[in-house]
Amino acid sequence: MKERSALPNGPASGDVAVPPGARAMLLDTASAIMRDGDVVDISLSELSLRSGLNSALVKYYFGNKAGLLKALLDRDWQAIVSSVDALVAKDEWEPEAKLRRHLWKVVDTFYEVPYLNRLTMRMVRESDDTEARRIADCYLSPIYRAYEQLIGDGVKAGVFREIDPQLFYFTVTGAVDRFFSARLVLKHCFDQDSLTEELRDRYREHTIDIIMAGILAR
Repeated sequence: MKERSALPNGPASGDVAVPPGARAMLLDTASAIMRDGDVVDISLSELSLRSGLNSALVKYYFGNKAGLLKALLDRDWQAIVSSVDALVAKDEWEPEAKLRRHLWKVVDTFYEVPYLNRLTMRMVRESDDTEARRIADCYLSPIYRAYEQLIGDGVKAGVFREIDPQLFYFTVTGAVDRFFSARLVLKHCFDQDSLTEELRDRYREHTIDIIMAGILAR
């Protein structure tokens, strides 16, 4: 049974049907729009058209478009932080295996959500100090702390050379963000219109090889 709620911009009766899973559908559609268009913004009319949902549901669930983007950022980052925390906690894995697995996952993540870093920077830039600090504390700092531990463990084990975790963070993020936000470069320089799985796999292998060659002690 569909829930019915009074929503602005709805039918004359003031009631709009709220399908089950509508909130998740709005987030999924917003993500798809940004991924397909290589952008970090959406129009509510396109969101409504592609999701088949009344755009008034954005206000119902998120307050406004900025609230929708914030919820999307939280959803995407929470999955990443949970994955990194789980990887760091795998005591049975050697430091090199952990870092290779992490880099593999980073490339796959940016393939799925190529807008993530640009959306993060936009939300930090457009938010007040409290919200910007929340984003940093919840999502950016945990990744940096994970790099501190991963690199530190590798140095202690003698498999990594001394590397600045902060600079390593920017190296990894820059490598994946620049590539997966470069569709226009691919189109005009290499006559390739899309980021295929085959290209992702090639770039994943290339990135892991380059980064690991720079950090391994041997």
